[in-house]
Amino acid sequence: MQWAEVIDNPYFKDLPFKIELNRFGQVLMSPASNQHGNLEYRVGRALERGCPEGEIIIECSIQTTDGVKVADVAWASTDFIQQYGYSTPYTQAPEICVEIISPSNTDEEMQLKIALYLAQGAREIWLVDTKASIRFFNVSGEQHKSSWLSNVKL
Repeated sequence: MQWAEVIDNPYFKDLPFKIELNRFGQVLMSPASNQHGNLEYRVGRALERGCPEGEIIIECSIQTTDGVKVADVAWASTDFIQQYGYSTPYTQAPEICVEIISPSNTDEEMQLKIALYLAQGAREIWLVDTKASIRFFNVSGEQHKSSWLSNVKL
């Protein structure tokens, strides 16, 4: 299955799940809680307040070597938006990609997503847990703070 087929399929409309594709075109679904949605909002608000001019994208689809992955929140610079618009899925990752860690997520899954987003050009990946603690990653590995925002508060 291709991403356009997922988007156009009426059976996938209004599901309370995050949908992604793996490299074989199989649909992966993850349930999202209200807390997850609230954390997406809080992360987006922090990015909007602290980053240079750009766009916040909730549920940002990115084509990777392991299928389409969907960052819970992304920040894309004005230059990124001018170049890629709102094409779906993006072939290049926006500068910041954020994953809200759900109880069903494994560390292995999160490490894979970090690697996939970085391989697609993301400059920074944030992992946010249910207590709103944030871990920051870039091509050099885990960092003690964001290189884009000083003093991130959710």
